[in-house]
Amino acid sequence: MTVYLRSLFSAVLFVLSFSAYAQNFSILGKVVDAENTPIELANVILLQGEEKEFLIGTSTDDNGYFNLVNLSQNTYYLKISFIGLEEFEQKIVLTGDLDLKTILLKEISESLDEVTIVAKKPTITRKPDRLVFNVENTALVEGSTLGVLKSTPGVIVSKQGINIKSAPAAIYINERRVQLTSDELMQLLESAPANSIKSIEVITNPPASYDADSGSVINIIMSKNLATGYRGSVQTNYTQGVFPRYNAGTSHYFKNNKVNLNLNYNYTNQKINRDQDDIVNFLENTNPNPNGEEIYEIDQIWKSNTNRNTWSETHNLNVNFDYFIDDKNTLSLTSTGLYMPYFKYRVKNETDKFDENGSFESSFKADNLSLDNKYNIGTDLVFRHNFDNNSNITFNGHFTIFDYERNQDVFQDEPGILNDSEFNTLANQDTKILTGQVDYSLPIEESSSFDTGVKYSNVNTESDIVRLNIINGNDVLDEDNSDAFKYNEKVLAVYANYSKSWDTWDLSLGVRTEQTNIEGTSISLNETNTQDYFNWFPNASLTHNISDDVSISANYKRSITRPSYTNLNPFTFFLNENTVVLGNPNLLPTYTDNYKISLDFLKNFTLSAYYTNYDGAIEELPRQNNETNVVAYTPTNLDKRVDYGFDLEFNYYPSNRFNIYAVSSTYNINEEVNFGNGFVELNQWSQLFILSSGLTLLKDNSLNVNATFWWLGRNLQNLQSVDDRLISTLSISKSLLKDKAVLSLSVDDIFNMQDYDVSINYLNQSSSRFIDSDNRFVKIGFSYKFGNTKLNTNERSTSAEERDRLKDLN
Repeated sequence: MTVYLRSLFSAVLFVLSFSAYAQNFSILGKVVDAENTPIELANVILLQGEEKEFLIGTSTDDNGYFNLVNLSQNTYYLKISFIGLEEFEQKIVLTGDLDLKTILLKEISESLDEVTIVAKKPTITRKPDRLVFNVENTALVEGSTLGVLKSTPGVIVSKQGINIKSAPAAIYINERRVQLTSDELMQLLESAPANSIKSIEVITNPPASYDADSGSVINIIMSKNLATGYRGSVQTNYTQGVFPRYNAGTSHYFKNNKVNLNLNYNYTNQKINRDQDDIVNFLENTNPNPNGEEIYEIDQIWKSNTNRNTWSETHNLNVNFDYFIDDKNTLSLTSTGLYMPYFKYRVKNETDKFDENGSFESSFKADNLSLDNKYNIGTDLVFRHNFDNNSNITFNGHFTIFDYERNQDVFQDEPGILNDSEFNTLANQDTKILTGQVDYSLPIEESSSFDTGVKYSNVNTESDIVRLNIINGNDVLDEDNSDAFKYNEKVLAVYANYSKSWDTWDLSLGVRTEQTNIEGTSISLNETNTQDYFNWFPNASLTHNISDDVSISANYKRSITRPSYTNLNPFTFFLNENTVVLGNPNLLPTYTDNYKISLDFLKNFTLSAYYTNYDGAIEELPRQNNETNVVAYTPTNLDKRVDYGFDLEFNYYPSNRFNIYAVSSTYNINEEVNFGNGFVELNQWSQLFILSSGLTLLKDNSLNVNATFWWLGRNLQNLQSVDDRLISTLSISKSLLKDKAVLSLSVDDIFNMQDYDVSINYLNQSSSRFIDSDNRFVKIGFSYKFGNTKLNTNERSTSAEERDRLKDLN
């Protein structure tokens, strides 16, 4: 028995020692280029067996060496690659340690005697519910993300926000909603480099999985990080507008078999200028005419020149971490943070008063200086499980904390008036958002799928404002303009979406239901506003391919737009004693029904017609009080708004080096509202032309040029007539240093025709203004990639519909 045990023990030791020895083989080598220069950070991948399954990967060190260890006796395929060089591949039957000595990566050969066709996605692809604008490898990605949106077909970027034509658009990144206020969003997109953007989706009919207030969606698709290793980049740009602006940032991406991490940081320092000339005709009511209509005549004319300057420093940080627990389970942590330690807002106003005949009467000056600071941090924790039947379930928990403070000093001096107006306001807003969401996706067949989910959100915001009037050098509390406001909102949503394709048909059907409970309380006024409502939000898309060149599609979508938390505050913010911004605690949500049919024909043309009805559209309206001479900007629910029109699009790619996109859109906007002292109905037909082209030059395709032009005819916005304007952008980029570096140049508002006039003329409202924004500038940028430059980023942003309604105190 003892001999047997000894023999067995010896055999076990032999097997273990053999196994240990067998698992300790290595493959090493050195990678150089044609000039025998070591290549740092070349991608080295080892595939196993005849099926070439991925086994292990590494990168070469700064001397070009690599070493793959702990390998067993087997058949392998070694692949080595580096951007701009031919890929090396070798079959290896490993029976012991192997030194491959020096491996040469050759330059990619080019020949003028033959033409190589490189597959390249079209710049624009049309789908039943969306338009996909592919921007990879174009000059656009060497600018900012906001610059790409400005050149995206159908998207209009202005100081008021980002619209698809005249309707506000919800911004998503990789199908997750961006969690910033509208102002923060513009700052983020302006500072964020676009070199990781793959495409922009303009979704006019989002499926039910999107939040119910996503009437129209812009989804920014970032490239996915598929390879293992590390990649980093630094970028900076200088912009010269009225004043200089600076931006710098860095991005880092790392991936191995278990971890996927990316970190992005941007710093922006800028000063923005805006000039505005206003004319307000304050009216007096005279006797009605024989038809009973009110007659108004000019009582006074106020002409103002306002200069606004903003100085700001902004830090943006975005962290995404994925941990691959195993093949079926992934845990992700995503956090987006914005910190603005310095924001100075100065408004200088000079106003001259004239009588009805244009004779000068008096004047006053008003200075407004605000100092702000804020931070906005949103974090998501996501768990995803993949089932054996290719279905998956995702759990998402989200938390946002938003804090904003404003210290404002206002001084208004009117010659001849002894008691000039001087006051100070302190305003704060603290918002916390907590959401939980579960989504389940089930592929039923190869041609159909089913998605369902549930989401719960709880929003709490507390705001307060204190106004101190400065009288004889003393602070006196102004109780009429001091208040505190508490807001609580709870929303429970459930959705389901089904899609199927067969023969020449594609169908998508979805429905989302939401139960909303709201309570807003004004402390000083002792008023509480409550809202409880339950709604259905269906959507449908149907496409029929009549032939290879002809297809027809139809879409319907119902959505909701809830008022921003700040708009609900019953506060009054004074730019000066005669220009104020009001909150409206009685605002109701907007319900939108959108219908659209499209015909694609002759491969390059699309003809579409649409009709959109807004029930209770929320618009901030400037309203003049002819008795107090105060102009108040007030968010208001319109009784009705209807948009409809016809679009003809042309999309042509004569070669891989050139593309052109053109649009002619004829549309009508109708707005109606009853102010109590009369009914207003305004109607305006408008015309929109878009021309966008891209061109790739030089033998190595290293020079890219993109030009975009928008002509917007006279149109209607917020019961105001907006004159025509031309929006123009030219972007040029040149790759350098074996595609590791990019030098870019862009020019906005080339023809200085982007500023515009606005006029108001209805009932007792009569005014006009000219807006001269700081939108004409030249931007020079430089970016440099290091590490494994063949990697792509999987950057994304977190999702919370509720955060989009955060709004600065104004």
